Amino acid sequence: MLDSIQHSTTYIKSRIGDFEPEVGIILGTGLGGLVKEIEVEKQLMYSNIPDFPISTLEFHSGKLIFGTLAGVKVVAMQGRLHYYEGYSMQQITLPVRVMKMLGIKTLFVSNASGSLNPAFKKGDLMVIEDHINLQPNNPLIGRNELELGPRFPDMSQAYNRALIDKALDIASANNIICHKGVYVAVTGPNLETKAEYRYLRIIGGDAVGMSTVPEVIVASHMGLPVFAISVLTDEGFTEILQPVSVEEILEVAYEAEPKMTLVLKELIAGF
Repeated sequence: MLDSIQHSTTYIKSRIGDFEPEVGIILGTGLGGLVKEIEVEKQLMYSNIPDFPISTLEFHSGKLIFGTLAGVKVVAMQGRLHYYEGYSMQQITLPVRVMKMLGIKTLFVSNASGSLNPAFKKGDLMVIEDHINLQPNNPLIGRNELELGPRFPDMSQAYNRALIDKALDIASANNIICHKGVYVAVTGPNLETKAEYRYLRIIGGDAVGMSTVPEVIVASHMGLPVFAISVLTDEGFTEILQPVSVEEILEVAYEAEPKMTLVLKELIAGF
């Protein structure tokens, strides 16, 4: 793993020169539009970076974007990796480790997820304050490299509380509906059954998705503060559950994206 991190990092540094990002951003499904707000200095395709996994989803472009957002130097992943694509957890989270090696001090993560809480409606935003990990593997399984982090990292404050409060203030000031809740990570790629939605709500989930948690675990392992936000694209309310398609999910994500972009941009501007 250390060799792969080094190979990727060395290649990227050879292409971006003395550019050192302060903030890393992972853009989720249907949420790549934040890139339009970045003054781009360099773009690298995942496929050209040694040991870097390639996104297999047609709606994930698979680029690392380097530039300035709200006066802050950033590196943004336009297209993330998922466990259901067949990658190992170590491969999925390699980009987070590489971004840390490139110099980022904070990680911002976005995703599209399904609401479990009847008070949280489709099209709303939800800041993640905690998570429940139901994925069957963990990126920290295996030999621990002390250069990267401790064997048993604490996860009691995986999501930065100060950034959560600031994000909620930004949303409120801009009349954006933004909740605070618990995100449940599952494997996918299928959506949940009615019984599964009921179970996920009973155990304390406010939203469910197929990403984010592996990256957050690795960020915590490396001592990176994390802010994560979900666009709620569908509703897993068992009493009125209706079939939903990926096309519908993407449509809601695209419509809600400007709200998420505003919150992230103003939050990053505060650095």
